[in-house]
Amino acid sequence: MDDPRANATGTGVSRPGAPQGMWPGGTPHCASEQEVREAILRRPALSIRMRVTLVFSFLTLLVTVITVAAVVFISSFERRTDFLEGVGNFAFEIQQARRFEKNFFLYGTDLAEALSNTELARRHLQRYADPIADVIGEQQLTEMGKDLDGYEALLEELLQRRESLDTGERELLEARLRTHGAKILDDAQRTMNRERLAMREMLDTFRYGAVGFLVFMLAVMAAVAVVVTQSVIQPLGRFVNYAARIGAGDFTPIEPARRYRDEFSDLAIAINRMICEISSRHDQLLQQGKMVAVGSLTSGVAHELNNPLNNIGLTVEALIDGWDEYGDDAKRRMLDQVDTQVERASGTIRNLLDFTRKDQPLFTNVNLADAVATTLRLVANELELADVEAEVDLPADLPPVRGNPRSLQQVFLNLFLNSIGAMPDGGKLKIGAAVGDDGFVCIKVEDTGCGIPATDISHVFEPFFTTKEPGEGTGLGLSVSHSIIEKHKGRIDVSSEVGQGTVFSVCLPAAIGEV
Repeated sequence: MDDPRANATGTGVSRPGAPQGMWPGGTPHCASEQEVREAILRRPALSIRMRVTLVFSFLTLLVTVITVAAVVFISSFERRTDFLEGVGNFAFEIQQARRFEKNFFLYGTDLAEALSNTELARRHLQRYADPIADVIGEQQLTEMGKDLDGYEALLEELLQRRESLDTGERELLEARLRTHGAKILDDAQRTMNRERLAMREMLDTFRYGAVGFLVFMLAVMAAVAVVVTQSVIQPLGRFVNYAARIGAGDFTPIEPARRYRDEFSDLAIAINRMICEISSRHDQLLQQGKMVAVGSLTSGVAHELNNPLNNIGLTVEALIDGWDEYGDDAKRRMLDQVDTQVERASGTIRNLLDFTRKDQPLFTNVNLADAVATTLRLVANELELADVEAEVDLPADLPPVRGNPRSLQQVFLNLFLNSIGAMPDGGKLKIGAAVGDDGFVCIKVEDTGCGIPATDISHVFEPFFTTKEPGEGTGLGLSVSHSIIEKHKGRIDVSSEVGQGTVFSVCLPAAIGEV
């Protein structure tokens, strides 16, 4: 209601309306908050902590399985590598022994070198017995040892009997040595080839497994990203929107948005409780604004009540003094005058009670012309005492708006009282109306007062902002008015020029189907 006006040049400020989707009056009941709270708590619990624990448990299990599988694969591959090394060394020594064997038959050289190679081959077979047995089995390892024993025995026999062998025996023993040596090498080579192929298949499997694991991990990461988005990012975005609409004056409770509840559900309950408290405080602020306006009307109301009470007192006194002298008609006329004055005083009190009554701000179709006329009757004596002339020019076909009559009367009362206060030496209060192309009905309140300075005009709608002397204003009037208009999805604009006056425009959407 308090309107600071001093020295400035012309300027203007426009305050946008509140967002769509508010409850009528914009103020939810705490009972509704309790219902929403129960609806939130009825959902099954699935906390973010539980989901994060499940995800990390799954990832830990997955990494453990992959690690164990990799260790097993590497161990198996290492055993096969040791097998190839052992069998390869074994085959090499057998080849060397056979080379000395051939040299013996061709050139008659000593067979001791061949036996040395077979002994080295045996040592390799013993050294790599475990990996070889793991790959080809104990039975085949034993057969390899027996074949080596048989080959070595033939070499020893040849070495011992080389001087006594005839041609036929020599050829027979040579054939047996060649056959036995060739079998040992063929078996070793075939085994190595088979294991090389198996190792190549293992590497291919590992390669495909690595690619598959990469694809699987990408899918897991995508799933985790979806879980994180659904569990944290999306709720955070919703709560940012909730905070924005609450800041804009929409006090609709946050309702359940998912099938389960988590930490964000607890946050929603806390915010709903905060909304309930804010709504309650807001209603108290509106009521306080009404009482401030009533306080400003005190002198006018006193004058309004004093006149009929004086008239009643004089008439009753005259009636008592001249009761026997007045005829019935005179007495009736005097009593009619008393009744008229009582009705006049009762009307003043009734208007004040209607204005200050605290009830649910139900929205109905409101005729702005009637709201303005009712409010002007409340400030009639203020206008007279301040020597302010009210000039009203409202079209007869002004469309109704959807709103709360008492709340809109409070807005107009604040604007009228501010304008009267801005004209201490008298002036003119002009009230007009127009319908815009956007479907809004606008009431203009213009005065010829001192105006609002440019440094203050951007603050006039802030709570408790006033430039009046201490004790002369609370700074609530325009703030409350702005809040009321926002809840009606309208806007309130102000423009002013120092020394020329101020114009407030209250624009409200016309009732649907009326424009």
